[in-house]
Amino acid sequence: MIEGQSILGVILARGGSKGLPRKNVCELAGKPLIGWTIEAGQKSEHLDRLILSSDDEEIMNVSAEYGCDVPFQRPSELAEDDTSSMAALLHAIDQVEPYEYVVLLQPTSPLRRANDIDATIKRCHENNAPVCVTVTKTDKPPQWMYTFGSDGRLEPVLDEPKTVKRRQEAPDTYVVNGAVYVARSGWLRRHETFYTDQTIGYPMPRERSADVDTALDLKWCEILLEK
Repeated sequence: MIEGQSILGVILARGGSKGLPRKNVCELAGKPLIGWTIEAGQKSEHLDRLILSSDDEEIMNVSAEYGCDVPFQRPSELAEDDTSSMAALLHAIDQVEPYEYVVLLQPTSPLRRANDIDATIKRCHENNAPVCVTVTKTDKPPQWMYTFGSDGRLEPVLDEPKTVKRRQEAPDTYVVNGAVYVARSGWLRRHETFYTDQTIGYPMPRERSADVDTALDLKWCEILLEK
């Protein structure tokens, strides 16, 4: 809760991951991947309740063992490869009592900490913004980025006449890191997205912004945790 405003945390974790099979229960430094997110959510000072939305019984059992609230099993039609996270999230918040804020925590961001969650909530609330998402600074400026044209030639992502020769000359740019999404519940129901011209950001350091989608990502997180 923040200044009398109730806050629901939601973890979305379906069973059918493709890039890294069973990734949500893969071991990372002695605990299942999802366990890191549950523990961060439990340490948050602002979350009033933390729930899991999953179609998978193993994920549900593991999450319950770590103390996460598992009030329902997600319908299989909301756990397909083409099911949007937003559809699953809106279903989840419909299954419990109303909260003023909803916070989405993806289990693929195991290095995010409780203070990252709380700082994102605080930034959203104090700025009177309807939505706030975590971001991290990019390591390369977009002026250095290209796509391949149909004939194999490189085409710049940005159509800018100015060439940036040194990274220090380019303005800072950020990418959404997927760690924390905060929104006012009523606003989210109306817009069904976290991304509008009203969205504000909370910057997180790169070392806590890893996103696990492959076995290599998991190994990288192990290295970061060891250090």
